[in-house]
Amino acid sequence: QVQLVESGGGLVQAGGSLRLSCATSGRTFSSYVMGWFRQAPGKEREFVACISWSGSSTYYTDSVKGRFTFSRDNAKNTVYLQMNSLKPEDTGVYYCAAAKSPIFTTDWGEYDYWGQGTQVTVSS
Repeated sequence: QVQLVESGGGLVQAGGSLRLSCATSGRTFSSYVMGWFRQAPGKEREFVACISWSGSSTYYTDSVKGRFTFSRDNAKNTVYLQMNSLKPEDTGVYYCAAAKSPIFTTDWGEYDYWGQGTQVTVSS
């Protein structure tokens, strides 16, 4: 069983930055594709970014490209989402997810494990 615990959310003004962390348990963490998703009130969960098992490849949804950076430290079983130039539309609960499949995917249904989420609120 894999457990994921997010941290780093909070309230920030537009233009500010936050760094989300997701600590995981499990010896096979380094083999998982990892993803970040978010859900705003009244909206469906949406894909934000994913990263390959090695960290050498990343993919972002268009709205965060150039502002967010996804990284991982397999030695620490942790992934990070650096969020810069935050906008009010970035507000939501951010979820970390792990996929046993090595295939890059933006489909939340393909992820096997989920964290409890961390709230990010960007004020205008």
